[in-house]
Amino acid sequence: MDSARSGDMVLVSPGVYRESVTIRTPRVVLRGTDRSTVVVDGEFKRTNGITVTGAASVVENLTVRNNLANGLLFTGVTDKALQGAGAGGAGYDPLDTVKFPALRGFRASYVTAHNNALYGIYAFDARDGVIENSYGSGQMDSGIYVGQCTQCNTVVRNNLTEHNAVGVEVTNASNDLYLLGNTVRRNRVGVTVLSNNLEALGPQRHAVFTGNTISDNNDDRSPEQADGGFGIGVGIAGGTYNRFTHNRVEGNRAGAFVLRDEQGYPALGNRIEDNAVGEDQTGLVVLTARSGGNCYTRNGHGPTSPQPLPRTLSACPGKDTGLSAAGWPSDLEPVPAGISFRDVPPPPAQPGMPDATRAPARPALHLPGEVHLAAYPLPKPHN
Repeated sequence: MDSARSGDMVLVSPGVYRESVTIRTPRVVLRGTDRSTVVVDGEFKRTNGITVTGAASVVENLTVRNNLANGLLFTGVTDKALQGAGAGGAGYDPLDTVKFPALRGFRASYVTAHNNALYGIYAFDARDGVIENSYGSGQMDSGIYVGQCTQCNTVVRNNLTEHNAVGVEVTNASNDLYLLGNTVRRNRVGVTVLSNNLEALGPQRHAVFTGNTISDNNDDRSPEQADGGFGIGVGIAGGTYNRFTHNRVEGNRAGAFVLRDEQGYPALGNRIEDNAVGEDQTGLVVLTARSGGNCYTRNGHGPTSPQPLPRTLSACPGKDTGLSAAGWPSDLEPVPAGISFRDVPPPPAQPGMPDATRAPARPALHLPGEVHLAAYPLPKPHN
């Protein structure tokens, strides 16, 4: 990688590479010849597996595992100390967006990330990108995370996350952000959409979730999350003006959608309509009386909390009127203890990139391209 020039592809043969890799050069493609047997291994002693700060660079068709922070990190933050701390969060000052402008252009395709102590695939202070056909399991926080971009222009599509504390997380990531056709199952929490006042670019706003399957997120044999969430399909904590449509959300014991304020940010203007919400769970749980302009309609006939919903919530678009009283999950169960991220079993082999040894290199230019929501219909019920 240190010898690569802009436009090069580095094609890696099968092996376990006990190292950390940094891609600083723009428009470089790092590709494994075989997704399951080209492995970058942190051995539970290195911070990040692969860190990408070179604009329009790509990581594809390999596995990254066993790191003390992130498996694969795309970021405009070039300070190694900040990268090691997770490139954002409560442990230090918020992102300096002037000193560290967003990475422009990134792509992760056919990447397996497992058993990392923070995030599997992490796009932070990065925009104009795609995360696709990838897999995350065994992360102590999120399998896939998009954070701190104000004009994200990013698509997260056709990925699978399971056995993480959180399957997919979106924090302070706003505008032109699309999560499409993903399967998020058997985590402790499926999806979180958060505003965080300890980090830059809050509140979170204007993301679109379409055609996703978010099911059975009650896995007690996964790493325990810091705030103890469990059994939630989609948790919206201070997120604003997001749209959830044509998703299948089933089997989440505490609730399909849970709506609450976060760190002074009220949840506002979220539109939840035309989803298939299984009746084996509470469809919507509203844990705040401050939220306004949210709406929940044509999602099935399961119970809600409060029940019935006030008119301000039962039709879209919602009116900008707060609730008079908050609800609570009627069947909320005690949160079971989790296990160490080191102890989650490694995943089975995942489908590899077609024709990986001969396909031409495609740097991450002009991404994500046109987004066609109609290409992501409501998923069929799972068996």
